[in-house]
Amino acid sequence: MPGSSSLQALIFDMDGTLADTEAHGHRVAFNAAFRDFGLDWNWDLATYGTLLSVAGGKERIAFYLSRYRPDFRHPDLPGFIAALHQAKTRHFQRILEAGEIPLRPGVARLIAEAREAGLRLAIATTAALPGVVTLLETTLGSDSPSWFDAIGAGDVVPRKKPAPDIYLWVLERMKLRPEACLAIEDSGPGLRAAGGAGLATIITVSDYTRGHDFSGAVLVLSDLGEPDAPFRVLRGDAAEFDFVSVEALRAWHGREMPQRGQSKS
Repeated sequence: MPGSSSLQALIFDMDGTLADTEAHGHRVAFNAAFRDFGLDWNWDLATYGTLLSVAGGKERIAFYLSRYRPDFRHPDLPGFIAALHQAKTRHFQRILEAGEIPLRPGVARLIAEAREAGLRLAIATTAALPGVVTLLETTLGSDSPSWFDAIGAGDVVPRKKPAPDIYLWVLERMKLRPEACLAIEDSGPGLRAAGGAGLATIITVSDYTRGHDFSGAVLVLSDLGEPDAPFRVLRGDAAEFDFVSVEALRAWHGREMPQRGQSKS
């Protein structure tokens, strides 16, 4: 059983967790890439919400073709999907570089507190590495990627979330056992990926994930909160805390994790 002094590292998801990148970042970038390729495809908010059940941008395009464009043909479909995704990544980079996507409430504060407290930091995401680095640099400063001991991103592992591979990759590079870490996620697939790697997980829901199954999470919160803007507890017991701090995380880390299918609410 982990104790309050055993917490050594925080592992963050990116999309929907560090920042609300989906609706006004990735989705917009996909649509711009479609226009570049002369395609009449448009992913509206509802369609994109459905597509988010598939992790990974290239995988998402392939799923869209099978579900919504079954008659689409291309002589080199894998190459076409890869090129389309590269164009999307360039557009997403432009959006990030323009500073159009801020961090979610409490993220910058918690990262600063964790560094001050000597906790190690990592990221485990299906997003491409250039986007992760650019988000960090534009929101936290040019040196901020160096604050993270490991950044697992993109195709560094073959299986995307909900497979646990990206978390296992991060844990291996940090030389840490899962019991020494807490994951911070926003989605059901992310929770399953972290849990599959043995990690206790705090959820901060995003607009697209509010209806996901979060049984098995230590806590489900509206966001990380700020001292003057408390989070809302959606499931679980936050005790006396009303924003996520290192003190709160150490206290929650000592709890026994609920099993999937059970709720602590």
